[in-house]
Amino acid sequence: MIYENYYIFTPGPVKMSDEILAVGAKQTPYFRNQEFSDVTFNCEKGLLEMVNAPSGSKVIFLTASGTAGMESVVTNLLTKDDNALVVHGGGFGGRFVDICAIHDIPHFDFKVKDTNLSDIETLSPNGNFTSLIVNAHETSVGHIYDLDSMGSFAKKNDLLFIVDAISMLVTDPIDMSKQNIDVVIASSQKGLALPPGLTMVILAPTALAKVQDVKNMYFNFKDYLRNGERGQTPYTPAVTIMLQLEARLAQIKRDGGVKKSIKKAKKIAKYFRKKIKKLPLKAFTPFMPNAMTTLTPTDGKSAMDIVNSLEEGYKVMVCPNGGELQDTIFRVSHMGDMTKEYTDVLIDALHDYYRKDV
Repeated sequence: MIYENYYIFTPGPVKMSDEILAVGAKQTPYFRNQEFSDVTFNCEKGLLEMVNAPSGSKVIFLTASGTAGMESVVTNLLTKDDNALVVHGGGFGGRFVDICAIHDIPHFDFKVKDTNLSDIETLSPNGNFTSLIVNAHETSVGHIYDLDSMGSFAKKNDLLFIVDAISMLVTDPIDMSKQNIDVVIASSQKGLALPPGLTMVILAPTALAKVQDVKNMYFNFKDYLRNGERGQTPYTPAVTIMLQLEARLAQIKRDGGVKKSIKKAKKIAKYFRKKIKKLPLKAFTPFMPNAMTTLTPTDGKSAMDIVNSLEEGYKVMVCPNGGELQDTIFRVSHMGDMTKEYTDVLIDALHDYYRKDV
């Protein structure tokens, strides 16, 4: 199998545990029955607990990538009467801007740099906004925003607060109730450490009240909510990934809960950063999450060359960046079934790579 024997440090897909892999190896069962409805209900309950969703919140399960979750939230919750304040600090923030533009949703392209938006009160542009949209962890550059400050700002200004938490769930704190979050978008292949193909949209009652009638068959939230009452989806769900999600949520709970998982990711991230401190690499941003470390070479090397050398010479896969940053940064994931021993493989490879270059 392609890349089967490689060590994987990419921010999605991420390293999966043997327990979850074993669930995926089983025959996919039939799903239009009570047994699978119970699986759906279990997944919904576990996710709502994980993000401390307000009472009455619901989860929509989409057989699709994270971008589908982003687009479906915009089309089902916002209209031409809205005015969205869209945080644009990288490629995924830019994607939200593009989605709003494609669907003719009035919006402001709030370009930010070198801030975690703890100062959003002073940085925010003037405008009669109705919603605040952010990729909580801007995965394209490994930059995390201050959801506490943003949530306070949203509440103060009566904004619908939409948060893409795809690459921070399980590794970095998020609390819908505490942070006044109305919508959380999650996906299977990052912090949850599952295969790609399943996206979850968590809607607080404030967001449920804004779900509108849309001219869309597949991404019609009202249809999903109706079917969700019986633990089903309108169309074929990602059955096996749902079974893996149920097992993964149980695994997280059995291992001490999401707070312990976050603590573990933080420990691995700190360990990695400490062990490479003497190498000619620096952090690209001072606001890095536990989920990922983004590095810039300080010796003139191309980041892309480092990525290729690790893959070809050590069977270690880290993540390059595209566009104008392809030679400037590379990204290292701490998501998934990570241990110090597994992380040591990358640390040793980086040290050996630089020794050979001397």
